[in-house]
Amino acid sequence: MGTGTSQGVPIIGCDCEVCTSADPRDKRLRASVLFESEGYRILVDAGPDFRYQMLRASVRHLDAILLTHNHKDHTGGLDDVRAFNWIEKKAVPIYCEKYVQDSLRMEYSYVFSEDKYPGIPEFDLHTIDENVFYVGPVKIIPIRAYHYRLPVLGFRIGDISYVTDANYIPEEEFEKLKGSKVFIINTVRIGHHVSHFSLQEALDVIKRVGAPRSYLTHLSHQLPKHSKLLSLLPEGVFPAQDMLSIEV
Repeated sequence: MGTGTSQGVPIIGCDCEVCTSADPRDKRLRASVLFESEGYRILVDAGPDFRYQMLRASVRHLDAILLTHNHKDHTGGLDDVRAFNWIEKKAVPIYCEKYVQDSLRMEYSYVFSEDKYPGIPEFDLHTIDENVFYVGPVKIIPIRAYHYRLPVLGFRIGDISYVTDANYIPEEEFEKLKGSKVFIINTVRIGHHVSHFSLQEALDVIKRVGAPRSYLTHLSHQLPKHSKLLSLLPEGVFPAQDMLSIEV
């Protein structure tokens, strides 16, 4: 749904070769992914581009939204779940950690007000942690990671594993990634970053996980254009792009 970093690509006011690229693969909304499994549609993260992402992909139904963490580029579009409230006549199930819920209660205080204004979004919050949970029949395996010092969650659904906004995965979590057929991981630039994997660090994790196909997401304009970045990557590793569809 989106493969860009917190500011998206292009960045407002930037005239670098990535931001001015005519290649549609270099146009990146904020990071998000939609899983379809056993007839269920499960979205991971709903950032500021959520409304347009849903319109662009003609999404008319969501069974759940999973939140990796509380940063605005991953939660800033939640007001627009109002459309799904209206279509489905119910609150949207949102699965996240307790600290993320606390953040939502502050940032979307009007959602949780006792005297609710007509037409506000409706959230049905579910608390999760590192333990397996289910959305209907769909098994979801949370992957603990760290975004500098902030605990975040990646998710494995079936044979696809997704980890964004991280620069460290604890040793014990790699067992959950074992056997993934598709692995998606974040990187924002070639050199070191305080809270995201560098390109080489991401490639090291990819090699350890050993999935037949891996994709890089949460890409910034500090990385080369899609075409050049692709030429730098080892076999089986690809830059993700908006509206990419992956089947396993």
